[in-house]
Amino acid sequence: MRMHFSTAAAGFMLLAGVGAAAAQDVIIAPEQETVIREYVEKQPLASVKIPGVELNIGSTLPDTVELHEVPDTEYRYVVVDNRTVVVDPGTRKIVKIIQ
Repeated sequence: MRMHFSTAAAGFMLLAGVGAAAAQDVIIAPEQETVIREYVEKQPLASVKIPGVELNIGSTLPDTVELHEVPDTEYRYVVVDNRTVVVDPGTRKIVKIIQ
């Protein structure tokens, strides 16, 4: 019985660790953030509305939203409700909101 508990506990700890790693915030290096800010200021986009999506870091944008490349970075951006949001294209999660 003790072995089953230990195995279950180890499995739970492993899953908890994976969840914690996935929930960590993406940190954009200051120099990369500068590149992103300068680019989006020079390449303004029309604002779009996305009903039902709250603009928070970690929120996922639907596949119907067109993301625009930021050269020399791994990120994409879009303007939603007049706020520029930086998105991880692999997960479509908002990683930064530029006011």
